[in-house]
Amino acid sequence: MSDFIPKQYKKDAITIRMDLGKLAKIDELASKYGLSRSEFINQCIDYALDHMPSPEEQKNLE
Repeated sequence: MSDFIPKQYKKDAITIRMDLGKLAKIDELASKYGLSRSEFINQCIDYALDHMPSPEEQKNLE
């Protein structure tokens, strides 16, 4: 995760559901970076989307 650089920026509010264990880990990491839960989740999603292989790349990995 060396490319993940936490930072603050503004986004619209949404609601999601997740299991409590995952939420606890998110809260722990967000706290370590000095970010809100929402800011941390948003940046994790951005990172995942930026590094997700295309369907063609995914087929080549299988």
